[in-house]
Amino acid sequence: MSVKILADSACDLPLSFFEENDVTLIPLKVHLNGKEYDDLLTIDSKNIYEAIREGKVPKTSQASPLLFEEIFTNMAKNMEDGIYIAFSSALSGTYSTAVMVLDQVKETYPDFNLTIIDSKCASLGYGLVVLNAAKDAKEQLTKDEIVSNATFNCEHMEHLFTVNDLEYLAKGGRVSKASAFLGGLLNIKPLLNVEDGKLVPIEKHRGRKKLFKRIIDIMRERGVALDRQMVAISHGDDEATALEVKEMIQKEFGVEHFYISPIGSAVGSHAGAGTIAIFFLNKLKG
Repeated sequence: MSVKILADSACDLPLSFFEENDVTLIPLKVHLNGKEYDDLLTIDSKNIYEAIREGKVPKTSQASPLLFEEIFTNMAKNMEDGIYIAFSSALSGTYSTAVMVLDQVKETYPDFNLTIIDSKCASLGYGLVVLNAAKDAKEQLTKDEIVSNATFNCEHMEHLFTVNDLEYLAKGGRVSKASAFLGGLLNIKPLLNVEDGKLVPIEKHRGRKKLFKRIIDIMRERGVALDRQMVAISHGDDEATALEVKEMIQKEFGVEHFYISPIGSAVGSHAGAGTIAIFFLNKLKG
């Protein structure tokens, strides 16, 4: 019997991916203009970026506990085995809520076989893990094999990204307000990565050209066999820059396989318009 894969909308994969690969979507909540939306289902990221450019500040909240209960209970009743790969627990309470709900469901269905993985990843870094897990499930790998591969990918996923304005990350509590203030004051572009599931500013550069050159340098330092990997690039409604970065990476490392996608509403509410993020593995399994 095939293994069911579940993921939340912070993986920044399009709705079509979930539909075409039979992956269960757990939408995070987005709050804008006094209304609550289900990320990817009832709001489009373009709406978020338009609102941000108008000076509005969207808010987000974790996925619904009731939705988890409904999905987990249905799976348990149908005796489906599953793997839920969750958005980093350091950035959202969704993982903790899923673990709590699973414990409750298992009181009624003690044999329910669901594994929850804290990806400690975000955006398409998380998306690449989900993408590979869905592929493994289609290829009928065992649940243990899929969990092993997904866990390895989570542990070795690099995130490099820059935002136009640190203000949105600061307002959401994702970086310090002091960092945001200094970045805006000096028109310095930050370079951030993810460490143990948390967003960490690692360098600051004046001007995007220098910044992107530095990203290439870090990819050379941290990446391995990049020409044999799929490299992902997500963007805050700035596809032109994403394609420019793709060309730089292609030219430098001979990468053939890319996954490029807009940053979704939940992550985009904090990152803001103009964000560019690059994801790759620092180690290959086997």
